[in-house]
Amino acid sequence: MTGEIGTVICTSDGPSSTQFSFVVTTRKGEIPVRRGQFIELESEEGRIIAQVQDLFKTNRYFMRPESVKEYEKGNRSLNSIFPADRWEYLVARAKASGVQTNSGLEQTTFPVSPGQKVYEANLDELAQFLGTDTNDGVELGKLKFHDLPARLDLTKLLRKHVAILAMSGSGKSYTAAVLVEELLERAREEGRVASIIVDTHGEYTTLAQANDGVDYSDRATVVKGGNVKIGVPNMSAYQFREFSPDMSGSQVRELNRVLKGLRSEMRSGKGRYDLDDVIARVEEDGESKKNTRQALLDRLYDLKSLQIFGKNDYPNWRKLAQPGEVAILDLSGVLNLRKKRVILTYFTRKLFNKRKTGQAPPFALFLEEAHQFAPSKKSVISSSILKTLAREGRKFYASLVLISQRPVRLSTTILSQANTNIILRVTNPYDLDHIKQSSERITRDTADIISSLPVGQALIVGEAVNHPIFVKIRQRKTQEAKHGASLKEVAKKYEKQHDQELEDAKAFTK
Repeated sequence: MTGEIGTVICTSDGPSSTQFSFVVTTRKGEIPVRRGQFIELESEEGRIIAQVQDLFKTNRYFMRPESVKEYEKGNRSLNSIFPADRWEYLVARAKASGVQTNSGLEQTTFPVSPGQKVYEANLDELAQFLGTDTNDGVELGKLKFHDLPARLDLTKLLRKHVAILAMSGSGKSYTAAVLVEELLERAREEGRVASIIVDTHGEYTTLAQANDGVDYSDRATVVKGGNVKIGVPNMSAYQFREFSPDMSGSQVRELNRVLKGLRSEMRSGKGRYDLDDVIARVEEDGESKKNTRQALLDRLYDLKSLQIFGKNDYPNWRKLAQPGEVAILDLSGVLNLRKKRVILTYFTRKLFNKRKTGQAPPFALFLEEAHQFAPSKKSVISSSILKTLAREGRKFYASLVLISQRPVRLSTTILSQANTNIILRVTNPYDLDHIKQSSERITRDTADIISSLPVGQALIVGEAVNHPIFVKIRQRKTQEAKHGASLKEVAKKYEKQHDQELEDAKAFTK
């Protein structure tokens, strides 16, 4: 046992088999214990690890407001009349997390005794208890209130998917970038996975830039959304239907016949074809009914308007999935949400299929603004493949990392498959309720702490840890994306640019 910090006391509701209170041994000028800190003590069952849920102070001389008011009249101080300062007590309420026995970690089933001494948690034993003692894990930061690295086992963290949830500006993308850095730094003998980031705001492109001696540019590839192409020869008629869900069965059959003919010509040496070639072949096809042909053309022209279809895939799936590397799909310049969903759907399905056959390495797909691609209220183009990946990905070591600022808008089916949650500050009551429902390990007290977390601090709960822990996320090694310009500077820059455009226009008309 390490330093003594208190003594268990009797209260109206304890000690019980799950919680107890203790009076804190205060030291002048020190804060001996904080809410969220782990403590330990001995019991009949063995050594108990507990977590402080709350703290409150009491003083018998200040319990009656009318007495305090009377004694304080005339600028008198209660402390000058009575030894009030000697009767102030700090009381902590703690919840037992588990008991360490000879057979391992078990739930507590018997209350501790009043008068039992409470101690600071031993760091080595605490790490073993929490499951953060793995040597080759990913280190996200340090345990809050303890000088203990939060080093999480890679398999436990990623295999059953992860959700990083927080309100805007609380550090969810920053946390995701730290996780990617950890994956990039893994040695070959430690086991490396491929990382693919669907970056909707261009926040991860700096991973490919050198910063203060850290350079991942040889392991990080940025693909601009405007350059992404889907190779039409790689698509079946049913994939076309996935992107245009109102395509009828008869239209799919006609399209399948046209594609079959084009593929046959390609194999005979005529060359690859694109969407324009498909449209031209449908237009000149005399075998199909006019109404069916026209309806099919309407849908093909609609897909053509996305300007995303070509003769070859870009990027190639092999470029996206390389062990120990990260591919960043920068979709910040793509304004059309449907286009983003089509890109995600096509490449995610291709990667997952390649992974199932063993051609692609184990991978982690980081999905920013996940609620846009898998909303709770309706099914969209990308919902199907994300649900499939969420349900079946763990069998093939294809991991999903959901990143969202509005968990209440994220598909419950998909979110429930994320067995580890990394939760930063969330204040919206609907989001908090949604998070509590998705994880039985989040108590009311824990949820209250979530709403007051400082930026950069997170609750980690679920498969990756044996008990919910609060972690201060470590500093990024790569440069953070610069999106923090003030409104004043942005407004000045716009007007300066606008004035210059007007002057250029006047000069051109003279």
